[in-house]
Amino acid sequence: MKIVKTKFEGLLILKRPTYHDNRGFLKELFEQKNFKKKKFVFDYFSFSKKNVIRGLHLQYKKPQAKMISVLNGKIFDVVLDCRKNSKTFGKHFVIYISAKDNTSLYIPEGFAHGFCSLTNNTFLYYKNSDYRDKKSEIGILWKDKDLNIRWPIKKPIISSRDRKNLSFNKFLNSKNFKKM
Repeated sequence: MKIVKTKFEGLLILKRPTYHDNRGFLKELFEQKNFKKKKFVFDYFSFSKKNVIRGLHLQYKKPQAKMISVLNGKIFDVVLDCRKNSKTFGKHFVIYISAKDNTSLYIPEGFAHGFCSLTNNTFLYYKNSDYRDKKSEIGILWKDKDLNIRWPIKKPIISSRDRKNLSFNKFLNSKNFKKM
């Protein structure tokens, strides 16, 4: 596995080999030895149609580190640094990830996360360092003009929940941000 650091402290790109033969292929997804200080306790799987945007989501009381892997399809992945004392606070990072490239993204606690599905039948696998806490979930608006995220599609499919997400400025002024 090759681990690539980004300009965002703790945000890592994980590149792994895929082993092909006449039967198909084998992909390594996770090795705990690469995350000695981090324990992952909760995994989940998502399916998205083409042009679906999910996010930007985070938990303010029980922040989660996440490792995102695409098992089928391709995504445009976005993380937003919401860590108050970070040098990259308020800045976002984008990356294209596909099942073909066998790349994952490790996202530390304190980042909001979202993605756009660029293909039909996009399957994502998430490893999380903490359990889902519905009471501390919050969302930041995917199309906030102040964030200037250049999403690669024109007509996204957005859930009614994500349409109600806060602007980044409203999030910063919320009592939930102050609790982080």
